[in-house]
Parts: sequence; C-alpha cells; structure tokens
Amino acid sequence: RASQNTRNLIAALIATLAVVLVIILAVPRGTPPAREPIDVAAVAARISANEDRALVVPDVPAEWQVNAATVEGDSVRAWTIVYVPAEDRGFVRVAQGFDADEGWPSRTLRGAEIADTVTIGGIEWDRYEIRNPSAAGNVAAALGTTSGEDTILIYGTTDQAALEEAATAVAADLPLPTQEEGP
Repeated sequence: RASQNTRNLIAALIATLAVVLVIILAVPRGTPPAREPIDVAAVAARISANEDRALVVPDVPAEWQVNAATVEGDSVRAWTIVYVPAEDRGFVRVAQGFDADEGWPSRTLRGAEIADTVTIGGIEWDRYEIRNPSAAGNVAAALGTTSGEDTILIYGTTDQAALEEAATAVAADLPLPTQEEGP
C-alpha cells in the first residue's frame, strides 16, 4: 500500500506528458503567409490625389523590398517609404516632409547636424553626422535636401553606397535646380 501513491503519481505524470505530446504534435505549425507586395507608385498616386501635391517615388533596384509606404507624422506630415536593400544591408527610409520647417530634419534625426554637402544625381544633398546611432533611433547615415516647400530625408542603418543609391533614385524624381543667369 505504501508504494501505491508513488505508482499513481508516476502514472499521472506519464498520462500528463502523453496529453502534452499529443497537443504538441497535433497543432499545425505551418509558415505565415507571404506579405502582399506594396505597390509604392499606386499608394503614392492615391495619397498624391488626397494631398494635392507631387510625391517622390524612387525607382530603386527591383531586389529592394518595400516594408512600408504611408503618410506619418504629427507636427510635420511626411510621405515615408521604408526599403530593405538587397543582401540585408539594413534599412533605408525615404521621407518627404510636407511644408517642413528647417528644424524638421534635426528633430527627425534626433539632433544630427549637417557635416557637409554632396552632389548626387545633380541635386545638392546635406550629409548629416550621426554621432550616436543608438540614440538616433539606430540611424547610422542620413542625407537631406529641399524640393520646393518640401524637405526630403533619406536615412537608415544601411551603408553609404545604398544611401547614395536611394538618393540617386530620389533625385530622378526631383526637379533639377535652375541655374541663375548672370548679367
């Protein structure tokens, strides 16, 4: 009689493990369905009609994946596209700030300052110095320019080559600056 409680305990433990095993084996695992690809041009056309303004739609390499294309922001609304370049080179965010004030890039990049300027695709871009990427929302590099009343920012955790590739694609969508004619 003394060992009966031990036998019952072991039998209950085995029965419990058997039920758990059946549940684990019976639940289908599967893989989540593939995300629908985002058509940046179609989203931009819809938003452009609602905002009554032209939006940048960069022609990036086909292997770059689009993670988001939307309007976001509070004080300054911005048309934003998030790309993941090929070979897992971080992310690139292209943001077109509508009627953005001069402080918008610094606020968006959490205090980054302009380090120098560079010409990419015939457009002059400000290159921002990101001193502490972790404090800047994991932003490692950034470029910015103005186009009419809007400010364009390209930033992310990518390498400089991918950032400049995105800037070249955006520059193709922007009007080239007019040369002032001298006397």
